[in-house]
Amino acid sequence: MEDVEKDSGEPTRPTNDEYPQWLMLCDPKAGAPYATKGRHETVGAKIQADVATSKAWKAISDGLREYNDEYLTTTGYQLLVNADAPPLYLKPYESLLDKSFRKNVVNNHQWPEPPASGWITPGNWYRLTNDTVRTTLVVKYLDGVDFLVKKLKETADECGHQFTVDFEARDEGYYAAHCYIGFDLEIPKIDWDTEVVRVRLEIQVTTQLQDVIRKLTHDYYERRRSRSPLGDKKWQWDYESPEFLPNYLGHVLHYMEGMIMEVRKRGRAL
Repeated sequence: MEDVEKDSGEPTRPTNDEYPQWLMLCDPKAGAPYATKGRHETVGAKIQADVATSKAWKAISDGLREYNDEYLTTTGYQLLVNADAPPLYLKPYESLLDKSFRKNVVNNHQWPEPPASGWITPGNWYRLTNDTVRTTLVVKYLDGVDFLVKKLKETADECGHQFTVDFEARDEGYYAAHCYIGFDLEIPKIDWDTEVVRVRLEIQVTTQLQDVIRKLTHDYYERRRSRSPLGDKKWQWDYESPEFLPNYLGHVLHYMEGMIMEVRKRGRAL
């Protein structure tokens, strides 16, 4: 598919509907979309199973009740909403495709050149995507986020895995710690040879209040972030926009969580 030139001389960015065809031409070895989706179902299932049966994930799963008991002993409050091991979710093919669209097209400030990390294609997106397998742990109180992140890091270090964390605080009122644990896994390549790829398990650590607001706003946020931001009115100035109330509610709830921590602190001082 040939790019259409704008008046500025810049090749037109593919639309969401045009993108699958553009991506296949960008990476011809990936094959037709249906073949790529089939490959993901095979490779992704192996990645998910390898992470689920790993020593590190078993240690985290078995350690959740221990982390909860330690926090309870220290603070007098429960750490986790649910101390059972949560399920591990594989990122669907459609989500991988959408994420590569955002990286390659929507948020690519170097267009029509590839982004700084290079084009993200089905041939490399397991290596370049940081949440191929993911899960969420929900804590009751704000200080539980930092407490649990430290426990996850200790466990990952003990099992010999790379660990990084990003404490997210977005304009959209989203607050959570995104923890990434690296796994070196052998997967089939597109030509069905094998390669060892560093795949990351993402563990989102969030509070109970933030988890509620995230579930209310997730679908709209997912749809909106794949649209081009060019020309969009900032939601902060559009009080009638669908995200105005829930996004600011996210900020208000985060502030309330800080107030709850202060009430707890003063209660201990009595």
